Amino acid sequence: MGYPMSGHLLKAGHTLRIYNRTRARAEGLLLQGAVWCDSPAAVAQNSQIIFTMLGYPRDVEAVYLGPNGLVKSAKPGSVLVDMTTSSPLLAQRIAEAADARGVAALDAPVTGGDKGAREATLTILVGGDPTAFARVQPLLSCLGRNIVHLGGPGSGQHAKLANQIAIAGAIQGVCESLAYARAAELDPSRVLSAISGGAAASWQLLNLGPKMLAGNDVPGFYAKHFVKDLELALAGAKESGLDIPAAQLALRRYRQMLQSPGAVDRGTQALFHEYDSGVSQKT
Repeated sequence: MGYPMSGHLLKAGHTLRIYNRTRARAEGLLLQGAVWCDSPAAVAQNSQIIFTMLGYPRDVEAVYLGPNGLVKSAKPGSVLVDMTTSSPLLAQRIAEAADARGVAALDAPVTGGDKGAREATLTILVGGDPTAFARVQPLLSCLGRNIVHLGGPGSGQHAKLANQIAIAGAIQGVCESLAYARAAELDPSRVLSAISGGAAASWQLLNLGPKMLAGNDVPGFYAKHFVKDLELALAGAKESGLDIPAAQLALRRYRQMLQSPGAVDRGTQALFHEYDSGVSQKT
């Protein structure tokens, strides 16, 4: 997702310094005018606003709080914007460490998948200092359409986890609906078309339903990253004393799915295999 998002900033006329663990994946951006840096620290030392899109909270912690991390490398007055879906508590720690060095840090996870990143239609959920948010909002507007500041550090991450909890139930609903249609010996494609215009319609139904029936597991969003998100959501719910059984079930299902050969590189829609295989075994 970071590649198309970087491209939007370049097309808007911004000077862009970039780093990626695999330089070859950034060559297209370099051809468009981006400047290569040999480390995240080098990016921070030569930039006013630094964006990151990483994989897991452990990556965020290393890149931001490590010995040569962004917090120590950033110039006073700069703004760090982490767009990874990560831990709200980690976001708070980063904001505190950054503030101590005269740097602002925002957590700004996104939703909308690879399609939203390509088309600059992402929803961006922001937590952190409102003055810093106002400063980076014009840049965020190059990346998404729905940009919402939700409160202090960690607020963006909490909002993104709420989003993932909602998605968990929606994906399971689509899987169960299509599996039921198939078990009832209906044409699931016709059922999908019939119910997509009514009260059952949802983004997951309209976008992932056809992929499920086609056996298209190409990730718009990796299932392995969704597992990470659900684990974070359940940890937050536990802290609050909140029971979220639908998310718990989704996490169990996805963990089971990821044990299958090749599943590590599948998208979230591949959960349908867990339901569809059960129907196939009975027929």
